[in-house]
Order: sequence, then structure tokens, then C-alpha cells
Amino acid sequence: MSHPIVALTGASGACYGIRLLEILIARNLEPYVVVSPAGRQVMAVELGSGDLKDRLGESGYREEDVRDLTSPLASGSFETQGMVIIPCSTGTLGSIAHGISSNLIHRAAEVSLKERRRLIVVPRETPLSTITLQNMLTLAQAGAHIVPASPGFYHGPASIQDLVDFVVGRVLDLMKIPHQLTKRWTGMPVFISGDTILNSGIEEEN
Repeated sequence: MSHPIVALTGASGACYGIRLLEILIARNLEPYVVVSPAGRQVMAVELGSGDLKDRLGESGYREEDVRDLTSPLASGSFETQGMVIIPCSTGTLGSIAHGISSNLIHRAAEVSLKERRRLIVVPRETPLSTITLQNMLTLAQAGAHIVPASPGFYHGPASIQDLVDFVVGRVLDLMKIPHQLTKRWTGMPVFISGDTILNSGIEEEN
């Protein structure tokens, strides 16, 4: 059985990575997880702890040391279901775009690209510099999916969790993993009189 790789780096939005991991663990997919030092700092600030065990428990995933370039994830001969970097810092984005493998996250992403496996990058930064935009383009041209952490609002989010689930749902779509996290767009609402809505234009996931 091959496993997905999930990396959390030092961009704001640790909740996105943790939510994705919760779902993968619930599906018994046993993801490999790598967290950068800055990623742990962001987790501590935003979620109260930089330790995955405090958010996910101790089982259902395999954590790899970001410094360990002898990890199985560093070799193309080790089969995985691709990789998601969520959230992805601009520093991590730039390193991968330029082939700089100074830690296990960079190397695992390089392996995903060279083996033509799925690489999904979820940057969380605004505004975007020309350099960052060019790095995104470079990765997209190399085959990566660039999924900015930009939630939609057409599904009528009522909480922060709804906004998080929207972004994570888009990642799961690219991973070909069915989910019921959010509502899907089905077309523009139809108004029959005044502000009365006949068709909401969205539907619940089945």
C-alpha cells in the first residue's frame, strides 16, 4: 500500500494541513507527515501546539524528520500517492521551483515531480510578489497543482471551519478522494419573484 505525503511549512494556515490529515487518517490512508521547524512554530501560534500528537493523537500517520534525507520519502523507488504541501511557504515554494533540496520536504517534492506523481502546493500568502508568481508558474509547468488557500463564498459559509473545509475539499478533489466537506456549485440561482430563490445554485455532496 502506498501512502500520501503531507507537509506543513511555515505559512499561516496550519489548520488546513491538520484538517486534511484528519480526513486522510479517518480513511485509513496512513499519510506520511513532515513538518518544517517554521511549520511547528506556526502550529504553536495558531493551534496551541507544535506537536502533531496534540492534534491528531499518536496513530494513523507516520511522521518523518524534516532533516532526515535518508528517509524512504527521499527516494523515487519508494512508492507514494504523491504529496501535498499545505500550507506552503513562499520559501518552500521557491526552493522546490529551483531544485534546491535542503530538507526532506524539498526532496520529497522533487521526487514527486521527477516520478510524475501528484504534487499539490497550497500557498498562503498575500499579496504575491513577481518572484513568487514566477515560482508558481515554474512549478505548474513542471506538473504541480497550485491551489492557493482562497476559500469561496458561494456555498454560504457560516464558520471558519466551513472556509477551511472548502480549501481542503478542493485538495481532496485533486487527490481523487471523495468527500462531503462542502457544497458544489450547480449554476446561478433562479429568482422567481423579488428575492425569493427557486434554485440555490449549490448542492450538498453525496
